Amino acid sequence: MPAWIEYIAVAVCAISAVLAAEGKRLDLFGVLVLALVSAVGGGTLRDLCLGAEPVFWIKQPQHVWTALGAALAAFVVVRFTHLPARVLDVADAFGLALFGIVGTEKALAYGAPGIVAVMLGVVTGVAGGILRDVLRREIPWVFQADVNLYATAACAGAVVFVLLRAWLPPSETHRYIGMAIILLLRLAAMRWRLRLPAYRTKLDTR
Repeated sequence: MPAWIEYIAVAVCAISAVLAAEGKRLDLFGVLVLALVSAVGGGTLRDLCLGAEPVFWIKQPQHVWTALGAALAAFVVVRFTHLPARVLDVADAFGLALFGIVGTEKALAYGAPGIVAVMLGVVTGVAGGILRDVLRREIPWVFQADVNLYATAACAGAVVFVLLRAWLPPSETHRYIGMAIILLLRLAAMRWRLRLPAYRTKLDTR
């Protein structure tokens, strides 16, 4: 996995966390903590599951500096410019696409079976956002029925990536196809409100 992809993913997730902090009355320190948790939380959990020591941001602290720099820049920008709510959704979609495949590819590199690699790809993509939302005292997006195809998009892209790796000769194109599937599926779901059926019992329909 090229290093620049991970750095972009970290930066995008940090920016999305800053945008998500709107209305929470956090100071600069609180915003930076939220950004760091969002940017490295999923990858940390993935590395712990894989037994990868040390976890990626300890081994390469440039990820921390990237997250802090992106968060600080976003913090300054939002103080002078109001960004539409859709910007948060799009930034989060990019982070989901990048981290979803980063996590899947790293799991495969550590010898994880395909199904495990897909699971860890989804974890890498969504766990940082879950931690971000818990710290904001919000229901995480991944558990909200009205958030359109969130973890599902990450799972779909990861599955395609794993299948391409298994069936075709090795190619860097596979990772970009997986990322594109996640991003396009998430954006399409946001545009046309695509979602999985919500859990309802017979009593709920009365």
